[in-house]
Amino acid sequence: MLILAFFFLLRPGEYVSSSSADAAPFRFANVHLFCGNRKLHLERASDQELWSATFVGLEFTNQKNCVKGEIIGLGRSGSDLWCPVRASIRRIIALRRHHAPPHTPLHSYWDGHRWCCIASTHLTAILRTAILVMGDQHGLQPSDVTARSLRTSGAMALLCANVDTDRIRLIGRWRSDEMFRYLHTQAAPLTKDIALRMLTHGSFVLIPNTPHAALVQALM
Repeated sequence: MLILAFFFLLRPGEYVSSSSADAAPFRFANVHLFCGNRKLHLERASDQELWSATFVGLEFTNQKNCVKGEIIGLGRSGSDLWCPVRASIRRIIALRRHHAPPHTPLHSYWDGHRWCCIASTHLTAILRTAILVMGDQHGLQPSDVTARSLRTSGAMALLCANVDTDRIRLIGRWRSDEMFRYLHTQAAPLTKDIALRMLTHGSFVLIPNTPHAALVQALM
């Protein structure tokens, strides 16, 4: 669920159990797996067929800022672990192994006696444990991260990969640009060479007797 939250820029109420009034977790039936152009039947396909999937789509039903029935999909990442397709396959196989009905939340797991839920506090604890181990080298403290941080981290990864903000907004279902004002100022790879570029390209000539030229003279 942590991997899906990162790649799909999910809010906690969409991928873990949450007390939020906006909580609307994805369910077994909201997952769509494809092998090429062929859609796989999640209940009838063999495990081997599921592992052949190359694309996963999550269907938004009543999640915040979504269009009902909209499906947002992603292909394989190339990693065996950090991949939205493979993470979805692992979840589906685990759920159907215990005969989970279609309405079962993706964050559910069978403890041997009953269905249980992964809560946002569980993932926050896992993330903070990781920060205790390796946070110092990145300037992070455990209190800096929560389950909600995965949405920002995914958006930051896309931004640093030079994915245009319109596509990021589509994936993250943002209705405004407020998030990107924050991301732009926080993403070091985006700003680390700004001073060098300003110095390199800062030598220019203004047309005389223009308001801009007068302003430059006044500043000098």
